Amino acid sequence: MLGLNYTSVSEFILIGFSTFPQHLLPVFFLLFLLMYLFTLLGNLLIMATVWSERSLHTPMYLLLCALSISEVLYTFAIIPRMLADLLSTDRSISFTACASQMFFSFTFGFTHSFLLTVMGYDRYVAICHPLRYNVLMSPRGCACLVAWSWAGGSVMGLLVTSAVFHLPFCGLSEVHHFFCHVPPLMKLACGNNVLGVALGVGLVCSMVLLGCFLLILLSYAFIVAAILRIPSAEGRHKAFSTCASHLTVVIVHYSFASVIYVKLTGLHSQQGNILIAITYTVLTPFLSPIIFSLRNKELKNAMKKTFLSKLSFQRLSGRCGGGQNMVER
Repeated sequence: MLGLNYTSVSEFILIGFSTFPQHLLPVFFLLFLLMYLFTLLGNLLIMATVWSERSLHTPMYLLLCALSISEVLYTFAIIPRMLADLLSTDRSISFTACASQMFFSFTFGFTHSFLLTVMGYDRYVAICHPLRYNVLMSPRGCACLVAWSWAGGSVMGLLVTSAVFHLPFCGLSEVHHFFCHVPPLMKLACGNNVLGVALGVGLVCSMVLLGCFLLILLSYAFIVAAILRIPSAEGRHKAFSTCASHLTVVIVHYSFASVIYVKLTGLHSQQGNILIAITYTVLTPFLSPIIFSLRNKELKNAMKKTFLSKLSFQRLSGRCGGGQNMVER
């Protein structure tokens, strides 16, 4: 390998959907577009509700707002480009744009995992140490946890992207994926360090995700033990209901993420890999706002109160304006 001349790569071609029948691509486009728009609308609705409703200005809902922001940015880093490629014959992406997409997707993806971990800690403090909640989860403490989550996500994004794009590429430019992801790009890299970088990146990412998951499990182990000590059934139900939406999102998030590393038999083809990737880039962000909106009673009531009252006010204003015009005439 020492005497091999590497060809400089200035752009890549994303051919993730090229193996699918062409008549299915417009169907995929419409389906993914609707799911993406719903994801944006759901998260923006959550953010607007938390922002406008003062009763939701608590650490639990501020963390949910930060989670919605990270989810919007994560999907924005991947899905618009994917939608454009579904209807375009030119699927090339520049070297810089590819590196940027990888950086932002890993940054916001790991930020999402860190925020889920912080939300688990928030529920642990609220149920296991309610008297110290205002001290442990003060506005400043909550802001620091969110800031550290964003900082940690940025470090992971920078670490992974710099490790991959410091490798030389062999002149091959076809990426067998619909976005710039690590495994397909590593197949295009050259040199003696490729295997070491691939193992290092995989190990670091797996350990961080596993660490977050174990911390969440530890939080819920203490939470379940504390809930079981509550004497009344109503009290136990109320305590668990505050954790239900977060726990459901965690299960969905890590269930789909685990599929990436433990591929099912028969899904080793390119089409299988693409379908697996869709679960955590399109489906998981789509389900998250639905779960939080439907499983969180306080948030659901706040949405109804905030937006239904605004709609009623606008209708009333329209009627009053119409009546005033009739009087003037």
